[in-house]
Amino acid sequence: MKILITGAHGLVGSHLTDRLSHSHDVLALGRTDLDITDADQLFAFVEKESPDLIINCAVVDVDECERNPEKAASVSVTGPENLAKTASDSGAEIVHFSTNYVFDGERKSGYYTIDDEPEPINIYGQTKLDGERAVQAACERSYIVRTSWVFGKGKDSFLSTAGDSLKAGRKISAITDMQASTTFVDDLIGRVEEIVENKTFGIYHVVNSGTCSYHDFAQEAARIVGLSESEANELIIATSAADARPGAPRPLYTPMRCKLSEEIGLEPMRDWREALAEYIRHYEW
Repeated sequence: MKILITGAHGLVGSHLTDRLSHSHDVLALGRTDLDITDADQLFAFVEKESPDLIINCAVVDVDECERNPEKAASVSVTGPENLAKTASDSGAEIVHFSTNYVFDGERKSGYYTIDDEPEPINIYGQTKLDGERAVQAACERSYIVRTSWVFGKGKDSFLSTAGDSLKAGRKISAITDMQASTTFVDDLIGRVEEIVENKTFGIYHVVNSGTCSYHDFAQEAARIVGLSESEANELIIATSAADARPGAPRPLYTPMRCKLSEEIGLEPMRDWREALAEYIRHYEW
């Protein structure tokens, strides 16, 4: 296939580019290469290149969305809608990435599925939800992929660097009262490939199995890198979401489960602990 990836310089976009380039003709573009909010520019580009599949990874940071809602709406709603319209007009399919932040996180147990009504509590979540709906309305050949807490090589984030930091003896702060599903980027991309091959359009929740807090994640990373319990407790500083996240409000409990993957016979994603162990051993050791 010829595949157009927008937002290709981020964690998910760059890993998608690396993986898909082995077997497909991939056009990997960042914001400075193609402005997805410019409908005329986008339509002309797609008409010229005629991709079979468009994958949209463009995103605005959670706190930046709160500071600049116009930018959030432009990148997360207008841009995806433009991409979906071009996909519809050209006969292409579209994969659009979304987030667990479409949910309010008010439940105390279990998993969010597509049967749960989205109720975002911040601008990031609201614009991502609006983007999902715009994509589905504009192109019937669309896959919406909600994911959460993605980690992998190439991103300087808590989840991506916890093991390396602890192994080096650096202290890290870890939130105890926020829980979700984590997602190893390699597993995310593998599942997206399966979804596209299956040709069942709809909304997917693509995350590793299980749930954890940032503190749980750090403790597991410490175990994997060989720290004792006392060493881990000394290096991992427990904190609350309110103290650690002074910016946009975040939902506190958003583990997800994918009913559509189950319906089409895809195997459950592996447990987050297994995924984290592979990541640390393969990329950080």
